[in-house]
Amino acid sequence: MGKKTTDDEARAAVNDAREESEVDVGDEAATPVATEALTDAERTSAIRAESNAVTSASPGASASAVTSASPSAATDGTATDDARASAPETLFSPRYRWISIGMFSLILLAAFESLAVTTVMPAVSVDLNGQSLYALAFAGPLAVSVVGMVLAGNWSDRRGPRGALLAAVLLFTIGLIVAGTAQSMGVLVAGRLLHGLGGGAITVALYVIVARVYPAMLQPRIFAGFAAAWVIPSLIGPFLAGVVAQAFSWHWVFLGVVVLVIPALALVLPAVRGLSERPGADAAPWSISRIAWSALAAIAVLVLNLSADAVGVARWILPVAALAVLALALRPLLPVGTLRAAAGLPGVVLFRGLIAGSFFGAEIYIPYLLTDQYGLTPVYAGLGLTLGGVTWAIGSQVQGRFAARLSHQTCIRIGLALLGVGLAATIVMSVYELPAILLILCWGVGGAGMGLMYPRTSVMALQSAAPSDHGFTSSAISISDGIGSAVSIAVTAIVFVALTPFGGVWPFVGCFGLAAAIGLLAALISGRASVAAHVA
Repeated sequence: MGKKTTDDEARAAVNDAREESEVDVGDEAATPVATEALTDAERTSAIRAESNAVTSASPGASASAVTSASPSAATDGTATDDARASAPETLFSPRYRWISIGMFSLILLAAFESLAVTTVMPAVSVDLNGQSLYALAFAGPLAVSVVGMVLAGNWSDRRGPRGALLAAVLLFTIGLIVAGTAQSMGVLVAGRLLHGLGGGAITVALYVIVARVYPAMLQPRIFAGFAAAWVIPSLIGPFLAGVVAQAFSWHWVFLGVVVLVIPALALVLPAVRGLSERPGADAAPWSISRIAWSALAAIAVLVLNLSADAVGVARWILPVAALAVLALALRPLLPVGTLRAAAGLPGVVLFRGLIAGSFFGAEIYIPYLLTDQYGLTPVYAGLGLTLGGVTWAIGSQVQGRFAARLSHQTCIRIGLALLGVGLAATIVMSVYELPAILLILCWGVGGAGMGLMYPRTSVMALQSAAPSDHGFTSSAISISDGIGSAVSIAVTAIVFVALTPFGGVWPFVGCFGLAAAIGLLAALISGRASVAAHVA
Protein backbone atom coordinates (compact mmCIF):
# COMPACT_ATOMS: atom_id res chain seq x y z
CA MET A 1 0.00 0.00 0.00
CA GLY A 2 1.30 3.41 -0.98
CA LYS A 3 0.38 5.13 2.28
CA LYS A 4 -0.94 4.14 5.66
CA THR A 5 -4.54 5.19 6.25
CA THR A 6 -5.51 6.27 9.77
CA ASP A 7 -8.79 5.37 11.43
CA ASP A 8 -10.01 8.96 11.04
CA GLU A 9 -9.34 8.86 7.32
CA ALA A 10 -11.08 5.51 7.01
CA ARG A 11 -14.15 6.80 8.77
CA ALA A 12 -14.21 9.95 6.69
CA ALA A 13 -14.08 7.94 3.48
CA VAL A 14 -17.45 6.38 4.23
CA ASN A 15 -19.19 9.18 6.17
CA ASP A 16 -20.76 10.56 3.00
CA ALA A 17 -22.46 7.24 2.37
CA ARG A 18 -23.78 7.15 5.93
CA GLU A 19 -25.22 10.67 5.60
CA GLU A 20 -27.05 9.72 2.40
CA SER A 21 -28.55 6.68 4.07
CA GLU A 22 -29.69 8.37 7.30
CA VAL A 23 -33.26 8.70 6.06
CA ASP A 24 -33.45 5.09 5.00
CA VAL A 25 -32.01 3.71 8.23
CA GLY A 26 -34.08 6.10 10.26
CA ASP A 27 -37.23 4.85 8.57
CA GLU A 28 -36.22 1.33 9.39
CA ALA A 29 -35.53 2.15 13.01
CA ALA A 30 -38.92 3.83 13.24
CA THR A 31 -40.84 0.72 12.32
CA PRO A 32 -42.74 -1.13 15.07
CA VAL A 33 -40.32 -4.05 14.90
CA ALA A 34 -37.26 -1.89 15.55
CA THR A 35 -39.03 0.12 18.27
CA GLU A 36 -39.90 -3.05 20.11
CA ALA A 37 -36.31 -4.32 19.73
CA LEU A 38 -35.02 -1.16 21.42
CA THR A 39 -36.33 -2.32 24.78
CA ASP A 40 -33.86 -5.24 24.93
CA ALA A 41 -30.89 -3.48 23.39
CA GLU A 42 -28.70 -4.05 26.42
CA ARG A 43 -29.43 -7.78 26.49
CA THR A 44 -28.62 -8.17 22.81
CA SER A 45 -25.41 -6.18 23.08
CA ALA A 46 -24.32 -8.30 26.03
CA ILE A 47 -24.36 -11.52 24.01
CA ARG A 48 -22.57 -10.16 20.97
CA ALA A 49 -18.84 -10.82 20.87
CA GLU A 50 -18.40 -8.18 18.22
CA SER A 51 -18.67 -5.36 20.73
CA ASN A 52 -15.37 -4.10 22.09
CA ALA A 53 -17.20 -2.72 25.12
CA VAL A 54 -19.46 -5.57 26.13
CA THR A 55 -19.26 -4.69 29.78
CA SER A 56 -20.57 -1.19 29.33
CA ALA A 57 -23.46 -2.44 27.20
CA SER A 58 -24.44 -5.39 29.40
CA PRO A 59 -27.64 -5.50 31.45
CA GLY A 60 -25.60 -5.31 34.66
CA ALA A 61 -23.75 -2.23 33.57
CA SER A 62 -26.98 -0.56 32.48
CA ALA A 63 -28.55 -1.36 35.82
CA SER A 64 -25.58 0.18 37.61
CA ALA A 65 -25.88 3.32 35.55
CA VAL A 66 -29.54 3.67 36.47
CA THR A 67 -28.92 2.90 40.14
CA SER A 68 -26.17 5.49 40.44
CA ALA A 69 -28.26 8.18 38.79
CA SER A 70 -30.18 10.69 40.87
CA PRO A 71 -33.82 9.88 41.76
CA SER A 72 -35.14 12.55 39.45
CA ALA A 73 -33.02 11.37 36.59
CA ALA A 74 -34.15 7.79 37.11
CA THR A 75 -37.75 8.91 37.22
CA ASP A 76 -37.46 10.88 34.00
CA GLY A 77 -35.54 8.08 32.26
CA THR A 78 -32.74 10.50 31.48
CA ALA A 79 -29.98 8.23 32.80
CA THR A 80 -31.20 5.32 30.74
CA ASP A 81 -31.39 7.47 27.61
CA ASP A 82 -27.88 8.84 28.23
CA ALA A 83 -26.52 5.33 28.77
CA ARG A 84 -28.06 4.17 25.53
CA ALA A 85 -26.80 7.21 23.66
CA SER A 86 -23.24 6.78 24.93
CA ALA A 87 -23.08 3.00 24.46
CA PRO A 88 -20.98 2.03 21.42
CA GLU A 89 -23.04 0.80 18.48
CA THR A 90 -22.59 -2.78 17.33
CA LEU A 91 -23.81 -4.80 14.39
CA PHE A 92 -26.77 -5.87 16.48
CA SER A 93 -27.69 -2.50 17.95
CA PRO A 94 -31.37 -1.68 17.28
CA ARG A 95 -30.35 0.58 14.41
CA TYR A 96 -28.64 -2.22 12.46
CA ARG A 97 -30.06 -5.45 13.93
CA TRP A 98 -32.49 -6.59 11.26
CA ILE A 99 -30.32 -5.58 8.33
CA SER A 100 -27.41 -7.52 9.85
CA ILE A 101 -29.50 -10.62 10.48
CA GLY A 102 -30.94 -10.55 6.97
CA MET A 103 -27.56 -10.23 5.30
CA PHE A 104 -25.96 -12.90 7.47
CA SER A 105 -28.80 -15.25 6.54
CA LEU A 106 -28.14 -14.80 2.83
CA ILE A 107 -24.42 -15.38 3.28
CA LEU A 108 -25.24 -18.51 5.29
CA LEU A 109 -27.39 -19.74 2.41
CA ALA A 110 -24.68 -19.10 -0.18
CA ALA A 111 -22.09 -20.78 2.06
CA PHE A 112 -24.11 -23.98 2.37
CA GLU A 113 -24.56 -24.12 -1.38
CA SER A 114 -20.92 -23.46 -2.21
CA LEU A 115 -19.34 -25.90 0.22
CA ALA A 116 -21.90 -28.64 -0.32
CA VAL A 117 -21.67 -28.55 -4.11
CA THR A 118 -17.86 -28.48 -4.08
CA THR A 119 -17.91 -31.57 -1.87
CA VAL A 120 -20.21 -33.69 -4.04
CA MET A 121 -19.20 -32.48 -7.51
CA PRO A 122 -16.63 -35.28 -8.04
CA ALA A 123 -19.42 -37.83 -7.44
CA VAL A 124 -21.86 -35.85 -9.59
CA SER A 125 -19.48 -35.76 -12.55
CA VAL A 126 -19.01 -39.53 -12.34
CA ASP A 127 -22.75 -40.22 -12.00
CA LEU A 128 -23.63 -38.03 -14.99
CA ASN A 129 -20.55 -39.05 -16.99
CA GLY A 130 -19.51 -35.44 -17.15
CA GLN A 131 -15.90 -35.37 -16.01
CA SER A 132 -15.03 -33.19 -19.01
CA LEU A 133 -17.39 -30.50 -17.67
CA TYR A 134 -16.12 -30.69 -14.07
CA ALA A 135 -14.19 -27.40 -14.21
CA LEU A 136 -16.96 -25.69 -16.21
CA ALA A 137 -19.45 -26.54 -13.47
CA PHE A 138 -17.41 -24.24 -11.21
CA ALA A 139 -16.05 -21.66 -13.64
CA GLY A 140 -19.34 -21.24 -15.51
CA PRO A 141 -21.30 -19.80 -12.57
CA LEU A 142 -18.39 -17.50 -11.76
CA ALA A 143 -18.27 -16.27 -15.35
CA VAL A 144 -21.97 -15.44 -15.67
CA SER A 145 -21.98 -13.96 -12.17
CA VAL A 146 -20.16 -11.01 -13.77
CA VAL A 147 -23.34 -10.13 -15.67
CA GLY A 148 -25.33 -10.32 -12.43
CA MET A 149 -22.78 -8.12 -10.69
CA VAL A 150 -22.96 -5.40 -13.34
CA LEU A 151 -26.76 -5.48 -13.41
CA ALA A 152 -26.98 -5.33 -9.60
CA GLY A 153 -24.44 -2.53 -9.37
CA ASN A 154 -26.23 -0.46 -12.00
CA TRP A 155 -29.61 -1.18 -10.41
CA SER A 156 -28.34 -0.27 -6.94
CA ASP A 157 -26.90 3.06 -8.11
CA ARG A 158 -30.16 3.84 -9.88
CA ARG A 159 -32.85 2.64 -7.46
CA GLY A 160 -31.12 1.28 -4.38
CA PRO A 161 -30.18 -2.34 -3.63
CA ARG A 162 -33.60 -3.68 -2.56
CA GLY A 163 -34.98 -4.69 -5.96
CA ALA A 164 -31.63 -6.06 -7.12
CA LEU A 165 -31.35 -8.22 -4.01
CA LEU A 166 -34.82 -9.72 -4.34
CA ALA A 167 -34.40 -10.50 -8.06
CA ALA A 168 -31.02 -12.08 -7.33
CA VAL A 169 -32.42 -14.40 -4.67
CA LEU A 170 -35.16 -15.52 -7.09
CA LEU A 171 -32.63 -16.38 -9.83
CA PHE A 172 -30.42 -18.14 -7.29
CA THR A 173 -33.33 -20.36 -6.23
CA ILE A 174 -34.47 -21.23 -9.75
CA GLY A 175 -30.94 -22.25 -10.65
CA LEU A 176 -30.73 -24.60 -7.67
CA ILE A 177 -34.00 -26.26 -8.67
CA VAL A 178 -32.80 -26.81 -12.25
CA ALA A 179 -29.47 -28.26 -11.05
CA GLY A 180 -31.15 -30.41 -8.41
CA THR A 181 -33.47 -32.05 -10.95
CA ALA A 182 -30.83 -32.48 -13.69
CA GLN A 183 -30.40 -35.85 -15.37
CA SER A 184 -27.40 -34.84 -17.46
CA MET A 185 -24.26 -32.83 -16.83
CA GLY A 186 -25.28 -30.28 -19.44
CA VAL A 187 -28.55 -29.49 -17.65
CA LEU A 188 -26.74 -29.33 -14.31
CA VAL A 189 -24.27 -26.80 -15.71
CA ALA A 190 -27.22 -24.77 -17.05
CA GLY A 191 -28.72 -24.68 -13.56
CA ARG A 192 -25.36 -23.67 -12.15
CA LEU A 193 -25.20 -20.80 -14.63
CA LEU A 194 -28.61 -19.53 -13.51
CA HIS A 195 -27.83 -19.47 -9.82
CA GLY A 196 -24.38 -18.07 -10.59
CA LEU A 197 -26.12 -15.13 -12.23
CA GLY A 198 -28.21 -14.61 -9.09
CA GLY A 199 -25.30 -15.22 -6.74
CA GLY A 200 -23.20 -12.49 -8.35
CA ALA A 201 -26.03 -9.99 -7.97
CA ILE A 202 -26.54 -10.94 -4.31
CA THR A 203 -22.91 -10.15 -3.51
CA VAL A 204 -23.01 -6.67 -5.04
CA ALA A 205 -26.36 -5.77 -3.45
CA LEU A 206 -25.06 -6.72 0.00
CA TYR A 207 -21.88 -4.69 -0.48
CA VAL A 208 -23.93 -1.62 -1.41
CA ILE A 209 -26.07 -2.09 1.71
CA VAL A 210 -22.91 -2.18 3.83
CA ALA A 211 -21.60 1.00 2.25
CA ARG A 212 -24.87 2.90 2.65
CA VAL A 213 -25.90 1.78 6.12
CA TYR A 214 -22.87 1.02 8.28
CA PRO A 215 -20.31 3.55 9.59
CA ALA A 216 -16.63 3.05 8.77
CA MET A 217 -15.83 1.69 12.23
CA LEU A 218 -18.33 -1.17 11.80
CA GLN A 219 -17.47 -2.11 8.22
CA PRO A 220 -14.53 -4.41 9.07
CA ARG A 221 -16.85 -6.15 11.53
CA ILE A 222 -19.71 -6.63 9.10
CA PHE A 223 -17.34 -8.19 6.57
CA ALA A 224 -15.90 -10.31 9.38
CA GLY A 225 -19.49 -11.27 10.16
CA PHE A 226 -19.93 -12.38 6.56
CA ALA A 227 -16.95 -14.69 7.03
CA ALA A 228 -18.31 -15.87 10.39
CA ALA A 229 -21.54 -16.83 8.64
CA TRP A 230 -19.46 -19.50 6.90
CA VAL A 231 -18.45 -21.17 10.17
CA ILE A 232 -21.52 -23.37 10.66
CA PRO A 233 -21.69 -24.35 6.97
CA SER A 234 -17.94 -25.05 7.08
CA LEU A 235 -18.34 -27.28 10.11
CA ILE A 236 -21.33 -29.31 8.94
CA GLY A 237 -21.89 -28.40 5.26
CA PRO A 238 -19.34 -30.71 3.59
CA PHE A 239 -20.05 -33.55 6.02
CA LEU A 240 -23.83 -33.16 5.65
CA ALA A 241 -23.52 -32.98 1.86
CA GLY A 242 -21.51 -36.21 1.86
CA VAL A 243 -24.05 -37.96 4.08
CA VAL A 244 -26.98 -36.81 1.96
CA ALA A 245 -25.25 -37.84 -1.28
CA GLN A 246 -24.44 -41.31 0.10
CA ALA A 247 -27.71 -41.96 1.93
CA PHE A 248 -30.12 -40.43 -0.59
CA SER A 249 -28.84 -38.71 -3.71
CA TRP A 250 -26.66 -35.79 -4.66
CA HIS A 251 -29.80 -34.17 -6.13
CA TRP A 252 -30.93 -33.33 -2.61
CA VAL A 253 -27.74 -31.41 -1.94
CA PHE A 254 -29.06 -28.80 -4.38
CA LEU A 255 -32.74 -29.08 -3.57
CA GLY A 256 -32.13 -29.01 0.17
CA VAL A 257 -30.58 -25.55 -0.08
CA VAL A 258 -33.81 -24.27 -1.67
CA VAL A 259 -35.60 -24.89 1.63
CA LEU A 260 -33.35 -22.28 3.26
CA VAL A 261 -34.45 -19.55 0.87
CA ILE A 262 -37.86 -18.94 2.47
CA PRO A 263 -36.69 -18.12 6.02
CA ALA A 264 -33.71 -16.14 4.70
CA LEU A 265 -35.91 -14.05 2.43
CA ALA A 266 -38.43 -13.53 5.24
CA LEU A 267 -35.67 -11.92 7.31
CA VAL A 268 -34.33 -9.81 4.45
CA LEU A 269 -37.59 -8.25 3.27
CA PRO A 270 -38.23 -6.03 6.31
CA ALA A 271 -34.52 -5.25 6.57
CA VAL A 272 -34.29 -3.69 3.10
CA ARG A 273 -37.66 -1.94 3.16
CA GLY A 274 -36.11 1.50 3.53
CA LEU A 275 -33.39 1.02 0.91
CA SER A 276 -35.56 1.40 -2.18
CA GLU A 277 -35.47 4.64 -4.12
CA ARG A 278 -37.25 6.17 -7.07
CA PRO A 279 -34.79 7.30 -9.73
CA GLY A 280 -34.52 11.07 -9.82
CA ALA A 281 -33.15 13.42 -12.44
CA ASP A 282 -29.59 12.69 -11.33
CA ALA A 283 -30.07 8.92 -11.06
CA ALA A 284 -27.49 6.71 -12.75
CA PRO A 285 -28.75 5.65 -16.21
CA TRP A 286 -28.92 2.05 -17.30
CA SER A 287 -25.52 1.24 -18.74
CA ILE A 288 -26.36 -1.00 -21.67
CA SER A 289 -22.76 -0.94 -22.85
CA ARG A 290 -21.41 -2.21 -19.52
CA ILE A 291 -24.00 -4.99 -19.48
CA ALA A 292 -22.96 -5.98 -23.00
CA TRP A 293 -19.28 -5.94 -22.07
CA SER A 294 -20.00 -8.12 -19.05
CA ALA A 295 -21.80 -10.64 -21.26
CA LEU A 296 -18.80 -10.68 -23.62
CA ALA A 297 -16.48 -11.28 -20.64
CA ALA A 298 -18.62 -14.20 -19.51
CA ILE A 299 -18.57 -15.73 -23.01
CA ALA A 300 -14.78 -15.37 -23.15
CA VAL A 301 -14.40 -17.23 -19.84
CA LEU A 302 -16.73 -20.00 -21.02
CA VAL A 303 -14.72 -20.38 -24.24
CA LEU A 304 -11.53 -20.51 -22.17
CA ASN A 305 -13.01 -23.38 -20.16
CA LEU A 306 -14.16 -25.31 -23.20
CA SER A 307 -10.75 -24.92 -24.86
CA ALA A 308 -9.40 -27.55 -22.45
CA ASP A 309 -11.09 -30.21 -24.60
CA ALA A 310 -9.99 -28.73 -27.93
CA VAL A 311 -7.61 -30.71 -30.10
CA GLY A 312 -4.72 -29.79 -32.32
CA VAL A 313 -3.75 -26.17 -32.80
CA ALA A 314 -7.14 -25.00 -31.47
CA ARG A 315 -6.07 -26.06 -27.97
CA TRP A 316 -3.52 -23.23 -28.00
CA ILE A 317 -5.28 -20.64 -30.16
CA LEU A 318 -8.60 -20.63 -28.29
CA PRO A 319 -7.15 -19.84 -24.84
CA VAL A 320 -5.05 -16.97 -26.19
CA ALA A 321 -7.98 -15.53 -28.13
CA ALA A 322 -10.33 -15.91 -25.16
CA LEU A 323 -7.91 -14.14 -22.80
CA ALA A 324 -7.46 -11.28 -25.29
CA VAL A 325 -11.22 -10.80 -25.63
CA LEU A 326 -11.60 -11.02 -21.88
CA ALA A 327 -9.02 -8.27 -21.29
CA LEU A 328 -10.85 -6.07 -23.81
CA ALA A 329 -14.24 -6.70 -22.19
CA LEU A 330 -13.00 -6.07 -18.65
CA ARG A 331 -11.64 -2.58 -19.30
CA PRO A 332 -15.06 -0.81 -19.07
CA LEU A 333 -16.13 -2.97 -16.10
CA LEU A 334 -13.24 -2.18 -13.77
CA PRO A 335 -11.67 1.05 -12.49
CA VAL A 336 -9.30 2.70 -14.96
CA GLY A 337 -5.82 1.25 -14.56
CA THR A 338 -6.86 -2.07 -13.00
CA LEU A 339 -5.22 -4.30 -15.60
CA ARG A 340 -1.93 -2.43 -15.22
CA ALA A 341 -2.10 -2.46 -11.41
CA ALA A 342 -2.34 1.30 -10.92
CA ALA A 343 -2.01 2.39 -7.30
CA GLY A 344 -5.13 2.88 -5.20
CA LEU A 345 -8.51 1.38 -6.01
CA PRO A 346 -7.34 -0.26 -9.29
CA GLY A 347 -4.58 -2.05 -7.40
CA VAL A 348 -7.05 -3.24 -4.74
CA VAL A 349 -9.42 -4.63 -7.37
CA LEU A 350 -6.65 -6.48 -9.23
CA PHE A 351 -5.13 -7.82 -6.02
CA ARG A 352 -8.53 -9.16 -4.95
CA GLY A 353 -8.92 -11.04 -8.23
CA LEU A 354 -5.47 -12.59 -7.99
CA ILE A 355 -5.84 -13.91 -4.45
CA ALA A 356 -9.28 -15.26 -5.34
CA GLY A 357 -7.83 -17.05 -8.35
CA SER A 358 -4.98 -18.45 -6.30
CA PHE A 359 -7.17 -19.86 -3.55
CA PHE A 360 -10.26 -21.04 -5.41
CA GLY A 361 -8.31 -22.34 -8.39
CA ALA A 362 -6.72 -24.84 -6.01
CA GLU A 363 -9.64 -25.46 -3.66
CA ILE A 364 -11.92 -27.20 -6.15
CA TYR A 365 -9.26 -29.89 -6.59
CA ILE A 366 -8.86 -30.61 -2.86
CA PRO A 367 -11.92 -32.89 -2.56
CA TYR A 368 -11.22 -34.27 -6.05
CA LEU A 369 -7.68 -35.27 -4.99
CA LEU A 370 -8.90 -36.79 -1.73
CA THR A 371 -11.53 -38.93 -3.45
CA ASP A 372 -9.54 -39.86 -6.55
CA GLN A 373 -6.07 -40.50 -5.10
CA TYR A 374 -6.69 -41.11 -1.40
CA GLY A 375 -9.91 -43.07 -1.83
CA LEU A 376 -11.88 -41.02 0.70
CA THR A 377 -15.67 -40.85 0.55
CA PRO A 378 -17.35 -37.44 0.01
CA VAL A 379 -18.07 -37.33 3.75
CA TYR A 380 -14.37 -37.24 4.64
CA ALA A 381 -13.13 -35.50 1.50
CA GLY A 382 -15.14 -32.47 2.57
CA LEU A 383 -13.01 -32.05 5.68
CA GLY A 384 -10.50 -29.99 3.69
CA LEU A 385 -13.22 -27.50 2.84
CA THR A 386 -14.43 -27.57 6.43
CA LEU A 387 -11.08 -26.62 7.93
CA GLY A 388 -10.37 -24.05 5.23
CA GLY A 389 -13.71 -22.37 5.89
CA VAL A 390 -13.27 -22.36 9.65
CA THR A 391 -9.76 -20.89 9.53
CA TRP A 392 -10.96 -18.32 6.99
CA ALA A 393 -13.63 -17.22 9.47
CA ILE A 394 -11.10 -17.11 12.32
CA GLY A 395 -8.72 -14.96 10.28
CA SER A 396 -11.57 -12.64 9.37
CA GLN A 397 -12.64 -12.28 12.98
CA VAL A 398 -9.08 -11.45 14.01
CA GLN A 399 -8.77 -8.64 11.47
CA GLY A 400 -12.18 -7.31 12.47
CA ARG A 401 -11.62 -7.38 16.21
CA PHE A 402 -8.21 -5.71 15.92
CA ALA A 403 -9.18 -3.35 13.10
CA ALA A 404 -7.57 -0.36 14.82
CA ARG A 405 -4.29 -2.17 15.50
CA LEU A 406 -3.82 -4.10 12.26
CA SER A 407 -3.35 -1.86 9.24
CA HIS A 408 -4.63 -2.92 5.85
CA GLN A 409 -1.11 -3.61 4.62
CA THR A 410 -0.26 -5.70 7.69
CA CYS A 411 -3.26 -7.93 7.07
CA ILE A 412 -2.25 -8.29 3.43
CA ARG A 413 1.35 -9.22 4.25
CA ILE A 414 0.43 -11.82 6.86
CA GLY A 415 -2.38 -13.16 4.69
CA LEU A 416 -0.11 -13.62 1.68
CA ALA A 417 2.45 -15.45 3.80
CA LEU A 418 -0.17 -17.86 5.14
CA LEU A 419 -1.67 -18.46 1.70
CA GLY A 420 1.78 -19.11 0.25
CA VAL A 421 2.67 -21.57 3.02
CA GLY A 422 -0.64 -23.36 2.59
CA LEU A 423 -0.23 -23.79 -1.18
CA ALA A 424 3.44 -24.79 -1.00
CA ALA A 425 2.75 -27.36 1.71
CA THR A 426 -0.22 -28.73 -0.27
CA ILE A 427 2.08 -29.31 -3.26
CA VAL A 428 4.62 -31.14 -1.09
CA MET A 429 1.94 -33.28 0.54
CA SER A 430 0.56 -34.24 -2.88
CA VAL A 431 3.93 -35.08 -4.45
CA TYR A 432 4.99 -37.35 -1.61
CA GLU A 433 1.44 -38.65 -1.04
CA LEU A 434 1.66 -37.96 2.67
CA PRO A 435 -1.34 -38.70 4.92
CA ALA A 436 -4.55 -36.93 3.95
CA ILE A 437 -4.88 -35.29 7.36
CA LEU A 438 -1.64 -33.36 6.76
CA LEU A 439 -2.90 -32.09 3.42
CA ILE A 440 -6.16 -30.97 5.05
CA LEU A 441 -4.25 -29.12 7.78
CA CYS A 442 -2.11 -27.37 5.19
CA TRP A 443 -5.20 -26.14 3.39
CA GLY A 444 -6.45 -24.70 6.66
CA VAL A 445 -3.36 -22.46 6.79
CA GLY A 446 -4.24 -20.99 3.40
CA GLY A 447 -7.81 -20.37 4.54
CA ALA A 448 -6.58 -18.31 7.48
CA GLY A 449 -4.60 -16.09 5.12
CA MET A 450 -7.67 -15.45 2.98
CA GLY A 451 -9.67 -14.57 6.07
CA LEU A 452 -7.21 -11.80 6.89
CA MET A 453 -7.11 -10.35 3.38
CA TYR A 454 -10.61 -10.66 1.96
CA PRO A 455 -12.53 -8.39 4.36
CA ARG A 456 -9.80 -5.76 4.29
CA THR A 457 -9.80 -5.54 0.49
CA SER A 458 -13.57 -5.03 0.60
CA VAL A 459 -13.18 -2.20 3.11
CA MET A 460 -10.30 -0.64 1.15
CA ALA A 461 -12.35 -0.59 -2.04
CA LEU A 462 -15.40 1.03 -0.44
CA GLN A 463 -13.29 3.60 1.39
CA SER A 464 -11.67 4.60 -1.91
CA ALA A 465 -14.98 5.33 -3.64
CA ALA A 466 -17.41 8.23 -3.47
CA PRO A 467 -20.92 7.34 -2.20
CA SER A 468 -22.38 7.74 -5.69
CA ASP A 469 -19.90 5.13 -6.97
CA HIS A 470 -20.49 2.44 -4.33
CA GLY A 471 -22.56 0.36 -6.74
CA PHE A 472 -19.87 0.47 -9.43
CA THR A 473 -17.08 -0.20 -6.91
CA SER A 474 -18.91 -3.12 -5.29
CA SER A 475 -19.61 -4.50 -8.75
CA ALA A 476 -15.96 -4.08 -9.77
CA ILE A 477 -14.48 -5.91 -6.81
CA SER A 478 -17.04 -8.69 -7.15
CA ILE A 479 -16.28 -8.96 -10.88
CA SER A 480 -12.60 -9.24 -10.03
CA ASP A 481 -13.50 -12.01 -7.57
CA GLY A 482 -15.52 -13.94 -10.11
CA ILE A 483 -13.30 -13.46 -13.14
CA GLY A 484 -10.11 -14.11 -11.18
CA SER A 485 -11.50 -17.39 -9.86
CA ALA A 486 -13.09 -18.41 -13.18
CA VAL A 487 -9.94 -17.77 -15.22
CA SER A 488 -7.81 -19.63 -12.70
CA ILE A 489 -10.19 -22.61 -12.74
CA ALA A 490 -10.27 -22.58 -16.56
CA VAL A 491 -6.48 -22.52 -16.88
CA THR A 492 -6.03 -25.20 -14.20
CA ALA A 493 -8.46 -27.34 -16.21
CA ILE A 494 -6.16 -26.98 -19.24
CA VAL A 495 -3.18 -27.92 -17.08
CA PHE A 496 -5.07 -30.88 -15.60
CA VAL A 497 -5.93 -32.26 -19.05
CA ALA A 498 -2.38 -31.70 -20.31
CA LEU A 499 -0.87 -33.61 -17.35
CA THR A 500 -3.45 -36.41 -17.27
CA PRO A 501 -1.26 -38.75 -19.41
CA PHE A 502 1.34 -38.69 -16.61
CA GLY A 503 -1.27 -40.15 -14.26
CA GLY A 504 -1.28 -40.26 -10.46
CA VAL A 505 -1.10 -36.99 -8.53
CA TRP A 506 0.67 -34.98 -11.23
CA PRO A 507 -2.43 -33.35 -12.74
CA PHE A 508 -3.32 -32.13 -9.25
CA VAL A 509 0.22 -30.99 -8.52
CA GLY A 510 0.19 -28.98 -11.74
CA CYS A 511 -3.03 -27.23 -10.70
CA PHE A 512 -1.71 -26.43 -7.24
CA GLY A 513 1.53 -25.13 -8.76
CA LEU A 514 -0.37 -22.78 -11.07
CA ALA A 515 -2.42 -21.51 -8.13
CA ALA A 516 0.81 -20.82 -6.22
CA ALA A 517 2.20 -18.88 -9.19
CA ILE A 518 -0.93 -16.69 -9.22
CA GLY A 519 -0.46 -16.10 -5.49
CA LEU A 520 3.12 -15.02 -6.12
CA LEU A 521 1.90 -12.52 -8.73
CA ALA A 522 -0.54 -11.16 -6.13
CA ALA A 523 2.36 -10.66 -3.72
CA LEU A 524 4.33 -8.76 -6.36
CA ILE A 525 1.56 -6.19 -6.92
CA SER A 526 0.32 -6.05 -3.31
CA GLY A 527 2.11 -2.73 -2.72
CA ARG A 528 -0.17 -1.12 -5.33
CA ALA A 529 -3.29 -1.99 -3.31
CA SER A 530 -4.03 1.07 -1.17
CA VAL A 531 -6.86 3.34 -0.06
CA ALA A 532 -7.11 6.35 -2.36
CA ALA A 533 -8.85 9.63 -1.57
CA HIS A 534 -12.05 10.22 -3.54
CA VAL A 535 -13.85 13.31 -4.68
CA ALA A 536 -17.34 13.44 -3.20
